[in-house]
Amino acid sequence: MFQWKNFVLRTLSYVLVAAVSAFAAIMLWGGGFSKLAILEKLIEKRFIGQADMNEARDAAASAMVEALGDKWSYYIPAEEYSAAQERKNNTYVGVGISISQREDGTGMDIKSVEPGSSAEEQGIRPGDILIEADGQSVAGMTNSQVSQIISGEKGTTVEVGVLRDGEKLTFTLERQSLRLEAAKGQLLEGGIGLVRIENFYANSAAETIAMIKDLQAQGAQKLILDVRNNPGGYILQMTEVLDCLLPEGIIYQEEDYTGRSDQIKSDASCLELPIAVLVNKRSYSAAEFFAAVLQEYDWATIVGQHTTGKGYYQNTIALPDGSAVNLSIGKYCTPNGVNLMEVGGITPDVESLVDDETDAYIYYDLISAEDDPQIQAAVQSLNKTAD
Repeated sequence: MFQWKNFVLRTLSYVLVAAVSAFAAIMLWGGGFSKLAILEKLIEKRFIGQADMNEARDAAASAMVEALGDKWSYYIPAEEYSAAQERKNNTYVGVGISISQREDGTGMDIKSVEPGSSAEEQGIRPGDILIEADGQSVAGMTNSQVSQIISGEKGTTVEVGVLRDGEKLTFTLERQSLRLEAAKGQLLEGGIGLVRIENFYANSAAETIAMIKDLQAQGAQKLILDVRNNPGGYILQMTEVLDCLLPEGIIYQEEDYTGRSDQIKSDASCLELPIAVLVNKRSYSAAEFFAAVLQEYDWATIVGQHTTGKGYYQNTIALPDGSAVNLSIGKYCTPNGVNLMEVGGITPDVESLVDDETDAYIYYDLISAEDDPQIQAAVQSLNKTAD
């Protein structure tokens, strides 16, 4: 009898707790609390383990944006937001070396050294082999893993070890705020100017236009604009370059989430030179659109690989905790009203495919223009046009 009484009392207590919990949940929902807010409170009050709520909130925010099914929208944690903004300003904090993984896995080839950087000041040279960073061997590491070790806060230092002609040298490098070149150029044989547009972020239009004019002054009579591996950037930077190249007309159209539409037009001045544009599967956003507009105007020959097809544009919106969301808020169309997402990207006028190894060499800038099959396909196309 006593046991039966205990059982009844326990059961009633469970029912009472459940009823109170249900009532509390109803009150919370009725009070305007979201599902995530309730879940967070439950975890904080009842989870038996240790919970890092900042990490949980980041994971929830990231999953919420990912669930939209739009690969161009993404969540940016607070600790990554500053670096993301720096990249859009074509600046970054680093020591000034560009690296690529050696085929034998023994270290990293130092491809280039930024002028004015700590690496240049300390005497590191292109061709040196990076073998240690912050006391760790970099053998077998990926570019990303090594970059994470070398990166850090402005003003701090990192010790690196390099091999030069078989001799190990050690350098202490200061992490500094450095500028990235948005446009690089060279004059090829036959009076062909090659301009590699790295991105369409801050100052890219001015640098690209200045590079085009500089190559013309050197004698360029034809032009290759390389937007392979270009991640895109700002609409106004991209349209400023298009305005320089194209005659009068519409060069960009958009419609945002409110239904508001807008257009950007170029003026009558233009660049009347034979032009080829290089694209690949990583010519994203503004880079892909740039090529599409030149193709529609029949102002350039598009050479390379079929592009991805992107038709939404994004805004980066800061959140109260210092994080941010890069959210698709509108769609854009070419002058002829084509949304590249709906047609699956650009089909090149001259297809030029490369194998994975050559693609990697192009991506890491480890191949000369003379050995780059896609650049040479563009050269042939321009020369054929001239004939």
